[in-house]
This record gives sequence, structure tokens and C-alpha cells, in this order.
Amino acid sequence: MRDYQSQCRVLTEEDIDALEIGSGILGTGGGGNPYIGKLRARQAIREGHELKILPIEALEDDARIVALGGIGAPLVSFERLKEGREGVRCLRALEERLGFKADAIGCEEIGGQNSMEPLITAAFAGLPVVDGDGMGRAFPEMQMTTYAIYGHNSTPSVMCDPHGNAVCFEHAITEKWHETMARACVIAQGGASVLASAPMSGAFFKAHAIPHSYTQAIGLGQAVLDARQAHEDPIKAICEREGGKHVFSGKINDLKRHFERGFNVGVASIEGLDDCRGSVGEITIQNEFLIFRRDGEMQACVPDLVVVLDLDSGLPITTEVLRYGQRVAVLALPCHELLRTQQALDVIGPAAFGFPELVYRPLAETA
Repeated sequence: MRDYQSQCRVLTEEDIDALEIGSGILGTGGGGNPYIGKLRARQAIREGHELKILPIEALEDDARIVALGGIGAPLVSFERLKEGREGVRCLRALEERLGFKADAIGCEEIGGQNSMEPLITAAFAGLPVVDGDGMGRAFPEMQMTTYAIYGHNSTPSVMCDPHGNAVCFEHAITEKWHETMARACVIAQGGASVLASAPMSGAFFKAHAIPHSYTQAIGLGQAVLDARQAHEDPIKAICEREGGKHVFSGKINDLKRHFERGFNVGVASIEGLDDCRGSVGEITIQNEFLIFRRDGEMQACVPDLVVVLDLDSGLPITTEVLRYGQRVAVLALPCHELLRTQQALDVIGPAAFGFPELVYRPLAETA
């Protein structure tokens, strides 16, 4: 196990406050509620643990990185608290099964509480988290990481629940099969668990992870905090920082949301306000905000980020806390280039979510 201590950034509670906001924005409504994650991360710091971020460039090619994150429905993880050390149990069981020691922890998705889970696990294990992730946002299924898209075999893997159960997935013939089996297992475990995947090499991680996503999320959250303190518009600050667009403002006037196949799924309808008065917005949900339509015409869709913010505060709203009557702003932010290849779009484009009629047009090319 390598000693990366001197190259790491040790996060403060102020960093965690910013990460809560930034990961909530990048999470596009999913990844688990970041406020719950912030409380857990803050408690780990106050107990004397260090939450450390390792620059992706510092990884040696033969380093061994274990990526992990929560799996299940955001609403369950919001209502049922974790025991706290599920990730450590996953890591130790995987190390024992494969006979190795991890050099660092990787993040499956930077969105929401899943930005915090690797930090907490790594702090308890005395390891750093690499400054990168497998999505640059949040997606609802495990095969939707850049790790899997670009060739990583994520089994053997280990899933642990709050009750102390540990399940090893020895081999899956495809990444989609791994997702299918894990989804069935997480439903049996109560709807929210933690899963650690087979280790990756440092060379693979540097080539195929979304780089600097922790730095991005913390910087994005800090930009929102700075704008609010200066009595400036945080929504404008987000769009300027990320090259995004404020595509709609309105009030939620209808919300259909339910738990299905291990996911939160539904549709939110938004009555236009201000410059959008007279128009109706609609957001399709599967754990995350997938598609935004205005008056029936698609304005933004996966893999670009559909973000819902409180219209007055500019703070992110996750899918499980959407409510009738909320005043919201809808933003469209461009995704990382690794998510825009045809290889990636086959897995995370609109057709992968059951919308083959929709044609993805990269926001980065139309802005």
C-alpha cells in the first residue's frame, strides 16, 4: 500500500459545506441526499479522521483503486440512515477475497451523497480518495460509469447493508447483468446499500475517470456560497462557471413519483413563471432528472445535466424532496467529453432510458 499522504489535500468542514452544494448540483437530483452525507462526513472529521483528496495525476500506473458508492433509491437512503461503515466492510471483504490491499479509493459518481461515501470509507480505512469519478454527475445504473463503458470488469464486487450482511458477486457476464443482479439484491436488503467494485489500475483510472470532479464540485459549491454572501445571483454564477443555461423558471404544479424496480421514477410538471409564464415544463425522473421538455419539446437530456434549483436561493433540489408548489429554476449543464462519445451514448444516451425517439444534441456544441 502506497503512502500518498504528502500529496493529498485534507478537506475541512468548510470544504464539505461546499461539496454538499456542488455535488447536489452535479448530482442532477440523484446520488442520495448530500445533506445526509455532509452530516456523516462532518462527524468523521470531528472524530479525528482525515478526509483526503489525491490529485489524479499523482497516481502511479500500478496503483490499485477500489471504486465504491451507494446503490438503491435516493428516497430510501434519505429516510433510512446508514449504519456508517458499510463501505469499509465492502472494502475489507473485497481485499480478503482477492488478496490485495487498496492504495486509494475511487468515486463511482460525484453526485449527491455518493460524493461523500468514498470520503467517509477512505477516512476510516486511512486511505485517500482520488480526485475523479466515473460519471461527472449521477446516473441511476451501475453500468453507466466511464469505468464500465471503457472496459473495466467490476466483478468480483461486494455489497453491504446496514444490518451487517455482505454479498459477493463473483462474476457477471456483462456490466448490465451485474447491475441487474445487484439491483435485485439491494431491494432484498431494504433499498439502499453500498457496493465496492473490483480494483482498477492507476493507469486505467487516469485514462477513463472524469478528472478533477471533487475539485470541480467543491469549487462549484463555493461559487454558490460566495454569490449568496455577496447578494449576487447564484444561478448566474453556476451557469457562468459550468458553461450552462438557465432554461426555465416555474412552480411545480404536479408531481408523480413512485418506487419501481429499485428506483425512484416519475414526472414533475412545472408551471412557468417570469419570462416562462404561459409555458409548461416537464422533467422525467429515474433517480435523477433525465429529460427536460418545454411545451412538449425537449430542451435538455442525458448525458447532459438537467439541474433543479430553488429559484430564490439557488440551492439544489434532489428528486426525493421535490414538492408541490416549489418555485424552481431548471438549468442545463454540459457533461464531460468522455460521456459524449458514441460508445458512451449507447449506454447513457436517451435511448438507454427508453426514449429512442430523442436525438441527443450536446449542449457544449450548441452553447
